[in-house]
Amino acid sequence: MTLKKYFEQTAGTGVLSTADNHGQVNSAIYARPHFPEEDDTVLAFIMTSRLSYNNIQSNPHAAYLFIEDGQGYRGKRLYLKKTAEDSSPATIKQLRRKSNEDSEDFTNKQVVYFKLEKQRPLVGDA
Repeated sequence: MTLKKYFEQTAGTGVLSTADNHGQVNSAIYARPHFPEEDDTVLAFIMTSRLSYNNIQSNPHAAYLFIEDGQGYRGKRLYLKKTAEDSSPATIKQLRRKSNEDSEDFTNKQVVYFKLEKQRPLVGDA
């Protein structure tokens, strides 16, 4: 199963971890990643200008941990590297899963693109 299909079909909780250029780590709850291309190696997150986003500006590496709903410990760990970003409201609207009509304020939001560098199961090794 592709990562895109996995995240479309699997409910759970995601955590994005970033660190600044001094190694100060931050972890935050994040929605499932978007897959703007057919290629599973390109992922995107809609990010607000907060600590995680600020960390990515000085250190492009991040880790995304996804815990599947249900019993046990199943899920994925994705190791990522930022490749680009786009702050256009049209791009954000296109990727969003939920719509709040046209009243949403896209100030301080951007789509951040990552390259998948490595994938591991939630528990253990691949």
